[in-house]
Amino acid sequence: MQVRNLFVLVGCQLISAASTISLVTVGGIIGTSLTSNKALVTLPLSLMVVAVAATAIPASLLMRRIGRRHGFMLASGVAAAGMLIGVFALQQASFALFCVATMLLGVNTAFTQQYRYAAAESVEPRYVARAISFVLLGPIGGAFLGKELATRGQGWIADVPYAGTLTSLAVLFILQLLLMSWLREPADHLDHDAPHADRPLGEIVRQPVFLTAVLGGVVAYGVMTLIMTATPLSMHLTDGYSIEETSSVIRAHVLAMYVPSLVAGFLIDRVGVTRLMIVGAVGLLATSIVGLQGHSLMHYWWALVLLGVGWNFLYVGGTTLLTYTYSLAERHRAQAVNEFLVFGMSATASLLAGTVMLYSGWTTLMLVPVPVLIAIAVALVVVRKDPLLRRRPAREEG
Repeated sequence: MQVRNLFVLVGCQLISAASTISLVTVGGIIGTSLTSNKALVTLPLSLMVVAVAATAIPASLLMRRIGRRHGFMLASGVAAAGMLIGVFALQQASFALFCVATMLLGVNTAFTQQYRYAAAESVEPRYVARAISFVLLGPIGGAFLGKELATRGQGWIADVPYAGTLTSLAVLFILQLLLMSWLREPADHLDHDAPHADRPLGEIVRQPVFLTAVLGGVVAYGVMTLIMTATPLSMHLTDGYSIEETSSVIRAHVLAMYVPSLVAGFLIDRVGVTRLMIVGAVGLLATSIVGLQGHSLMHYWWALVLLGVGWNFLYVGGTTLLTYTYSLAERHRAQAVNEFLVFGMSATASLLAGTVMLYSGWTTLMLVPVPVLIAIAVALVVVRKDPLLRRRPAREEG
């Protein structure tokens, strides 16, 4: 087991999470200052997620060629450059350049999302769920750091609001690059029950367990992105809450996303991965129920906390379930398909968030996720008896 890898990945995950939290908190607000078209205010954040989806497959294939460490270091350098471009965009009041900056951060995020695969590849098969959940602890620190950078950084550079936030993020990404240089190439610990031959991609994708794992990630990230992106707009711009109150709700949400990682891996070992994913789907459904009850600060707080917990259980479970479906030789292609679909949906959800809020409001936004949550719950019930899961006594699903 490469323990050093896990701690390097946690630290780098913290930095990436802090940057994402900062931009999610202030991105829509910056957008309103750079464009008069209200329908475009979330476009920079949406393009960030589009960049994640567009880079997902190239990132997997590049790391197959040059290795995890060099791929992750390259992504950190791209993000640092993006944040400096963002500072220049604010100085020039350029909406287009700010969109470029957020897209470059999205490129880094596409690589960051594969930290969990690097963690899984660094441990023996019986520790995969725990390694994935351990790496997702990094954003707990990122929640606190991201909030501070979003609220305090707005005034660090005179006459250019939030330029200080972006400058500090550029410094953090340089630190991330240096930290990632300590990563060792993950050892080949994977030992799946799936055949070890290099099967055609279509055969891998057609597995019911693979489809369910991908659907879990798609639903988890799509619902989470839709609601999280819309929350600052609803709270700050529609309901008049302060940026401090808005960022506090976002921080609570991010903590709720990652604190459950302390127990998610152990819960998967104890109750089974599909059961935990069903609990996650129920948590996301509870988000909609609470969100429909009102617009008070506590309604927002509880809705976003439930959103975070539901996301964690469904996403960690989906990632773990995915590792059951491919061999060592197949992993990069299978992971690339998953990442593309998950973040393609996330990009779509991000683009929809501003439009739904502008034309239909918060109530309609809370109703949108309900059908897909029902669909993933049904899929999980159906797949629980799949032979691929039943061959794993340590993770018994019956």
